Amino acid sequence: MTDMPPAIPAATAVIFRESEGSAPELLMVERAARMVFAAGAMVFPGGRIDPGDHALAAAMGGDDDLAARIAAIRETIEEAGLAIGVAGALDAGSIAAMRAALHAGATMGEALADQGAALDPAQLVPFARWRPAHAHMRIFDTRFYLAQLPADAPPPTVDANENVRLVWATARDVLEASDRGEMAIIFPTRRNLERLAQFGSFAEAVADTARNPVTTVTPWAEERGGRQHLCIPEGIGYPVTSEPIDSAMRG
Repeated sequence: MTDMPPAIPAATAVIFRESEGSAPELLMVERAARMVFAAGAMVFPGGRIDPGDHALAAAMGGDDDLAARIAAIRETIEEAGLAIGVAGALDAGSIAAMRAALHAGATMGEALADQGAALDPAQLVPFARWRPAHAHMRIFDTRFYLAQLPADAPPPTVDANENVRLVWATARDVLEASDRGEMAIIFPTRRNLERLAQFGSFAEAVADTARNPVTTVTPWAEERGGRQHLCIPEGIGYPVTSEPIDSAMRG
């Protein structure tokens, strides 16, 4: 990876909401049209890893993985008003206060201290890591984590800044809505939704991470059947590993 262009470290949370007798729903947000990256696309809550996330991880004796978990937790509070990966139960008022503090520039450590709260980063399960290498576009090195919706969590709400819509939907429903032109999803999101659509529960998704340890995915282009395709490696858990470039929404 030493020959690749620089990438921005980032993290995202794939949050499961389960109900008996149906496929789990995932939380997704629609990015505002004015955003530079993935404008108008449906994505999982997440964003870049901030210096404050690294500082808190260091104070906890952790590494880059812990900083990424902290970023995923923080971004989910900021973008959706949900507190995942936090020890104990936080009421709606405490979460709203943390969200307001983070939007005002507080670090995650400061926001937690103000509410007397602590992190439980083990609630987040490493699922994937994507690190594109395309030229002339902003590149993110993004770690994906699985998490369950906390019991008695307040309803998520948009931040009306980076995102303009929030939905709970099964992975299959989002893929089908995209195929109908009702939702836009970028290439990494589509591949991860196809993988997630295989699972009937959070437990099944977690079990898949044991069978397919995280491998950094860097898509590449190659000609297949006389047509240029965007490709990812076989054998790392993804049921679909290529898509014609002219139909892919890259990200």
